[in-house]
Amino acid sequence: MEEKKLDVNSLIGFGLIFIILVWVMYNSQQKDAAEQLKKPQQEQVETTQKAAPSETAVATPSAPQAVVSDSLQMTQLQSSLGSFAYSASLPSAKAAFTTLENELVRLKIANKGGYIVEAELKQFEQFKKGSGQKVKIIKDGNADFNIELKTADNRTLNTKDLFFEPVLTKEGANQILTLRLKSANDKYLEYRYVMKPNEYMLDFAIRSQGLNTVLNSSNPLNLDWSLKSYRNEKSVTYENRYTELIFEYEGGKDDYLGQGTSTSDDPKDVSYVAFKQHFFSSVLLTDTPFEKVAILSENLVKDEKVDTLFTKQFKASFPLAFKNGEVNYNMNWYYGPTDYHILDAYDKNLDEIVPLGWGIFGWINRYVFIPTFDLLIGFFPYGLAIIFLTILVRIVMSPFTYKSYLSQAKMKVLRPEIQELNTKFGKDPMKKQQETMKLYSKAGVNPMAGCLPAVMQIPVFYALFSFFPSAIDLRQKSFLWANDLSSFDSVINLPFYIPFYGNHVSLFPILASIAIFFYMKMTTGDQAMSAPPQEGMPDMGKIMKIMIYISPLMMLFFFNNFASGLSLYYFISNAITIGIMLVIKNYIIDENRIHARIQENKTKPKTMNRFQRKMQEMMEEAEKQKNAKK
Repeated sequence: MEEKKLDVNSLIGFGLIFIILVWVMYNSQQKDAAEQLKKPQQEQVETTQKAAPSETAVATPSAPQAVVSDSLQMTQLQSSLGSFAYSASLPSAKAAFTTLENELVRLKIANKGGYIVEAELKQFEQFKKGSGQKVKIIKDGNADFNIELKTADNRTLNTKDLFFEPVLTKEGANQILTLRLKSANDKYLEYRYVMKPNEYMLDFAIRSQGLNTVLNSSNPLNLDWSLKSYRNEKSVTYENRYTELIFEYEGGKDDYLGQGTSTSDDPKDVSYVAFKQHFFSSVLLTDTPFEKVAILSENLVKDEKVDTLFTKQFKASFPLAFKNGEVNYNMNWYYGPTDYHILDAYDKNLDEIVPLGWGIFGWINRYVFIPTFDLLIGFFPYGLAIIFLTILVRIVMSPFTYKSYLSQAKMKVLRPEIQELNTKFGKDPMKKQQETMKLYSKAGVNPMAGCLPAVMQIPVFYALFSFFPSAIDLRQKSFLWANDLSSFDSVINLPFYIPFYGNHVSLFPILASIAIFFYMKMTTGDQAMSAPPQEGMPDMGKIMKIMIYISPLMMLFFFNNFASGLSLYYFISNAITIGIMLVIKNYIIDENRIHARIQENKTKPKTMNRFQRKMQEMMEEAEKQKNAKK
C-alpha cells in the first residue's frame, strides 16, 4: 500500500497496486527414546523381541500398532497372508520401534508398516518459545505410508498391516536402519533409512529381492503417503494460509495445489512431493521420477474458532514400477524447517517450496532482500533489522517518489486551465480531449508520469509481501510488545470472535493503518478531490475520497492475523514515505518555479513524439468521422 498515488492522472498505478493487494490477501508427548545410540562398536541393534531397553523402544499406547498376542491370532494371520505368512512368524512381529536421532531431528520408525510414526524437530518449539514442546511433524498417527501388494495368488496385502524385521547398523557417523518384509529368508521387500549427522535429509530406498514369483508384476505397485498437518503456530488462520502441497514435475517444473476446500491434480514425471506446513515441511524425493502421481489437499479448518488442531489433509499416490520383476527406487526423506538457505543448499530445486513469489518478485527476494536481511540480522536484533531494511528500501525508492510527486505538482499547476477546457468543451468530449492533449504537449507535461513510478514500485511491494511470511528467521523473535514477529502481536484478547478480524487486537496493523490513511491523504490531496467529473465517467474525486477510508480499514482487518513483522514494515515504510514527501514538498519542489517553467515551455515550439503523433492522428480522424456523420 505504501506506493499508491491517487490523483486522477495516477489512478492506473493505484488500481494495479490495489488489485494485487486484494489478490494476495485472499490467496496471500510421546516418551523419549530409552537411551542414546550405543557406542560405535555395537553394530547391530538388539532384536525387538527383547523386553530390556535398547535402541528398539517399546510401543506407547497411542501408537497405531497391533500385537499378535496368542497362537490363534498368529494362525489366522498366517492363513490370510499366504506367501507373506513367513513375516508374521518372525520375532520382530511385535509392536516395537527403532529410533534414529541426530543433532537436529528424532525419528521413530515402527516395525509394523516400516514407516515413520514420529518426527520431532529438536531445534524448534511449538507456539511459544520456552514452552518445552518441540515441533512434531508426525505424531499420534497423523501420517500413513503404505504399499499395496498384489500377490501372485490373487491376494491384496497392505504393508501398513505387516511386520518388518529391523536391523540397525552404523557406517562411520551414519546410522542405517534396514527393515525387511519377508516372504522367505531370501525373498523380501526392503526399506532402507540412512541418517547422517547434522542433516534433516535422510537417504531412503525401497527395493524388492526375489519377489518376482511372489508378487503380480503386471501392474506397478501403489504407494500411498498421507499426512494430516498439525497446527504449529500461534495463528491457525495465518498458518493455514501458507500450508500447501507443492510438487516438482517434468524435469524441473514446480507447482502447488490451491487453497480451496478440496483441490487435486495428477502431474506426470514427478520428482518430489512436499507437504508444506508454513514453516515446516515433509518432502519425499525420488531419483527415478514417478510416471504419474495423484495428489490431494483438503482444508480442515472449516471454522477458525473451533478447528484449531489440524490445518490440511494431504494425500499422494505414487506408482512403483517393476523392472525385471523387481522394484528398486532410491529416494530421500526431508523432515525439517521450510528454510530457504537449508533447502537451497541441497541443490534439488527444493528452494521452490519457499513461497518467495514468481518471476521478478522471487528474483528480487532471492538476490536482494534475503542477502540484505541476512547481513542486517548479523548486526541488529530482528525488529531493528526490519526497520533498517525498510529504511534502505525507501531510500532506494525515493527517486520514484520524487518523480511521482513532481508530476502531481505539475498537474496541480495546470488544473485551472484543464478546468477551463472542461467548461468550454463540456458538450464535445472529443474536442475537449484534443485540446487537453495539446495543452499537455505545449506545457511539456506527461499525464502518465505520476503513474509510471507507482507501477515501477509494484515488484518491490509484492516481493516484500512474499518475503516476510516466508522468513522463518522471524519465528519466535520478539520486538517491543510483539513476542513473535512471524505471528500477530496481540495486545488485547477479545471475549468474542469478529468475522475476518479474529478474537484479538493487534497493534502494529493499527499503526500501519493510521500511517496509510495520512499517506493517502497527502498523495490524493484537495486538488484530486476537486477535479470536475467528466461526462460519461464516474466522479473520480468521490471514488478516491472513499478509498482513503476503505484502504486503511482493509489493512486493519486483513493484517490483524498477519505476521507482526510485515505490519511493522508497512508502518515504518509509510511513516518514512510521509517524511520524504514532506521534505520534497517543502524543501525541494517549488510550485511557483514549476508554473514559470510550464509557461516558458508553452512559448517554445514542440515536436511530438511518435506516440503523441499517433494519438493526435487518431483523434483528428475520429473528429472527421463525427463531422461527416453530421
